[in-house]
Amino acid sequence: MRNAFAEFERRFLGVCLVCLLCMGVYACGKQQDPMEKIKDLEYTVIAEDNIPEELLAKIEERKEDTFKLTFEDQGFLYICVGYGTQQTGGYSIAVNDLYETANAVYIDTNLIGPSPEEKSKPVESYPYVVVKMEFSQKPVVFE
Repeated sequence: MRNAFAEFERRFLGVCLVCLLCMGVYACGKQQDPMEKIKDLEYTVIAEDNIPEELLAKIEERKEDTFKLTFEDQGFLYICVGYGTQQTGGYSIAVNDLYETANAVYIDTNLIGPSPEEKSKPVESYPYVVVKMEFSQKPVVFE
């Protein structure tokens, strides 16, 4: 009886070992999709008076055209998106998404038009948004 039990125990352990090896090979072979969201990132939309001077100068140079730029300062990453010259005021910008993948940081924004009352005021504006987050060395992808 003991020999039968010992034989069963050896076979059972052998099957378990083979299963563990197969799971290990499968887990090592499975790669994460580089576009798959790992996590949403925390950020703050920065008012103009809180933007670092060097970054504000870069924005001023580019504000008449659409632009996308990043800037690093004191452990923070600033992501900027500008929508160029608009014929009226009253525009705003929504940050739809800011997240990290295995290979990059992704940001998605969109321009929201002014109300009908604002459209009647023919004053040019240069809407842009500046997002501040913890520094990341990953490249930023603008969607």
